[in-house]
Amino acid sequence: MIENIFGIASAFAEETAAVAGAEGEVQQVSSIAALATTFLPLILIFVVFWFMLIRPQRKKDKQVKEMLNNLKAGDRICTIGGIYGTITGLKDDTVTLSVGKDNLSMVVARWAIRNVEDVTIENDAQELN
Repeated sequence: MIENIFGIASAFAEETAAVAGAEGEVQQVSSIAALATTFLPLILIFVVFWFMLIRPQRKKDKQVKEMLNNLKAGDRICTIGGIYGTITGLKDDTVTLSVGKDNLSMVVARWAIRNVEDVTIENDAQELN
């Protein structure tokens, strides 16, 4: 592939040399073609990294930030440590959870919440913990 790019650039340089009459113009055009073939692979690598790594990570970070901002009391969550609980209170950077059968109170950092579980309660007697 790189040989094709360099071949195209050299063919472009030869064609412009035939068209251009002055020696200075030929050198200027060939140097531009050489710069283009030098930076083209770097630009292509950056574009691939952008679409394969950077863009999806930004999208995921945006979804996590939105999820953390939409927390409310009563949500069933899972922390990054694997603890399941129900949110009983929210402050700026901390979340108070009700955990276990005894409804123990636990305070965790807001960033430590992995996801919000989709739990539906069929009746009031059903227990979440």
